Amino acid sequence: MTTRESLRPQSLMLTFLGDQVLGRDVCVYSGSVIDVFARAGVGEQATRSTLSRMATRGLLRRQREGRRMYFGLTERSAAVLRDGEHRIWQTGAVNRNWDGTWTLLGFSLPESWQRQRHDLRSQLTWNGFGPLFNGLWIAPGEVDVSSLVAELGLSAHVKVFRAHADSGTDIGAMIEESWELPELSARYDEFVRRWQPWQTRLPEADDSLALRLRLQAEWLQVIRRDPRLPVEHLPDDWPAERAEKTFRAVHERLTPLAEDASRRLLDVVAVRDDQE
Repeated sequence: MTTRESLRPQSLMLTFLGDQVLGRDVCVYSGSVIDVFARAGVGEQATRSTLSRMATRGLLRRQREGRRMYFGLTERSAAVLRDGEHRIWQTGAVNRNWDGTWTLLGFSLPESWQRQRHDLRSQLTWNGFGPLFNGLWIAPGEVDVSSLVAELGLSAHVKVFRAHADSGTDIGAMIEESWELPELSARYDEFVRRWQPWQTRLPEADDSLALRLRLQAEWLQVIRRDPRLPVEHLPDDWPAERAEKTFRAVHERLTPLAEDASRRLLDVVAVRDDQE
């Protein structure tokens, strides 16, 4: 089984918008997006479909200028992008500041609720939880799951607590039992193998923006799957720090070329208030 996963066009699109549109009050021409995405390996039809689908879902706004269609952010997509930006640049991949707090979530659902059980477990995994026992899940730190549980309609079936482990608890063993550490470690190792060569290589000038786009999207995909377990209870050779250093070094190396490419390749206009 390979640890590398393909990037969905929407993931790339969100990364592109966070990189080029967030905080600038601009919209970008669809043709520019198609050009950059082609350089990232995404075909024109897939790019157009992604733009249209995201606009329909309220993640993008359309703005017409003459015969050209431009796309900008909505409040909803801006919030998603700010969260991703914070995850990459502030939170980071290595949890060195854990205060010993755990969030415990217990649930009891009727046997017939297979779909609800699957949805809850999927959302808990996405939000950094691991199964401590059947019906009892745990995550490091204080995790607010109130909106998640409410959206699933399970508030009456879920109880959430904050806790500290007893001094005799083997936290390292508990972590190994509750999370798939080899799978997570393999994701970091694969990221390093894929991107470390770019610390000493440079792409063609016009490809640099697309390459940095893939770098950021792949990195966010890796760290969003990381529950940020306390580093003092992880194996000594845990690869998250090495992977994060690789990401930052390659990002820094690509940035001057990527910024030049964005000025050449992207057609942007100021946001107008009279658009949808």
